[in-house]
Parts: sequence; structure tokens; C-alpha cells
Amino acid sequence: MMNFNLTQIPDRNQRPRLSGITMVMDKGLSVNEAENFLSVAHPHVDIIKLGFGTSFVTASLTRKLEVYRSYNIPVYFGGTLFEAFLIRNQFDDYIQVCRDFGISYIEVSDGSITIPHSEKCGYIEKLAKHSTVLSEVGSKDAEHIIPPYKWIELMRAELSAGSAYVIAEAREAGTVGIYRGSGEVREGLVQEILTQIPGEKIIWEAPQKEQQLYFIELLGCNVNLGNIAPGEVIPLETMRIGLRGDTFHLYLKKEEA
Repeated sequence: MMNFNLTQIPDRNQRPRLSGITMVMDKGLSVNEAENFLSVAHPHVDIIKLGFGTSFVTASLTRKLEVYRSYNIPVYFGGTLFEAFLIRNQFDDYIQVCRDFGISYIEVSDGSITIPHSEKCGYIEKLAKHSTVLSEVGSKDAEHIIPPYKWIELMRAELSAGSAYVIAEAREAGTVGIYRGSGEVREGLVQEILTQIPGEKIIWEAPQKEQQLYFIELLGCNVNLGNIAPGEVIPLETMRIGLRGDTFHLYLKKEEA
């Protein structure tokens, strides 16, 4: 999607994309805001997450979902809602809620609850039979540091169980999981994960600009990024293709000396 011709723009995968995904976090947009947002940004949005438990308290939820559907963009409820149902022994109710609202993408996470990993993989396996499953790895608890070999083990098991993508946890603030409390990337962890898990199967939560830049520089314009705020989608797209100061020189051919 370009309005005029510029050379030396990297090839962005087009929707429907398998990689180069931008997952947007909607924390409570109104129906009109959703429509306005997508009227300019829809070519650059691949999946929309209704963050944490916001879908429970959002008025006009059905109308908003219809807006997203009209642009052929899949929507899913945040993993925290899945966990809220699970801890109340309402797993089957959750599946029914997703059916009632026409939700075909489901996030399986255990960031706020503790369940045996085999049990989590069991849910993934069950849900993957009729839904596209995204599973989140990493804890929301900043004190709970998971060593790299464990991240790899968990991601591998969840992909094997049927997850379409694994999401590397960062929360909406980008201060836990693959990041330090300061928001700085745990680079050694990321590099180690990438030695074992294919990058195109990972959605990196990267709400902060510096985090987005890190992954674009590391993995290129078609890296999968998540927890992007609606107002940051177009700025992110320009950063992906070298039309923002941070990446301006990334794709320009080096002038010959």
C-alpha cells in the first residue's frame, strides 16, 4: 500500500501475511474510533487483540467486532480473559463465548495463573482443532525470570501442540518477559531463542518504539510484532520500511566510494 513511487523500499509481505504481522492491542476503542483507526491503517493491521478482560466491560462489543470483521481482520480476546475463565473452572463457557461472538482466534496463556505446562499444551491441542491458537510464553511477574533454555522448551512444546504462533510476553507496558524493568531488551535471551525457534513463528510483544526498532534491525521489515497501540500502527509501518529517522539508512544502497 503506497501512495506514490519511491525506490529502495524493502518488500513488505502483503495481507493476509504469515510473517511481518502487526498485532494491535485495543484497550477499549469505541465503535467510531475503531472505524476511524482502520480507515487509515487497515492495510497494516493483521490481528487485533481486545486486551486483557476489556471485552467483558466494553459496550457495543458486537458492533465493534462487526467493524473489524468488515476489514477481514481477525480479533481475539486477551489471554488474561482466558485465564479468568480457566481459574473459575469455566473453560467450556469460554469456548462458548468465543463461538457466540464469532471469535476464531484464541489466546492461551498462563501469565497470571500457574498450571502444569502439559495441561496448557492440552488446552492448545483441544482448541487448535477448531480455532487458530496463539499461545503466550513468559510470566507477567517481573520477579519470575525464566531462563533461555526454558523459554525454548516451552515455545517448542506449544508449537508442537498446535499453536500457530507463540507470543513472547512483555505486558502492555513492555517491562517484563523478554524485557528488563527498564524496557531494555534481554538481547541474550532473544538471540538464544532464535537459535532454536523459527522467527516467523514468534510474535514479539513490542509496545515501545525502541523495542520495535530493535527487532526490525535484528530480523528485518517482516518481523512479527505485537501489543502495538492503534495510534502507533502507521508510525511502525514507516519504521519497518525505512521512512522514519530511526531506520532511514537501513535499506539505502551504500553509495560507492
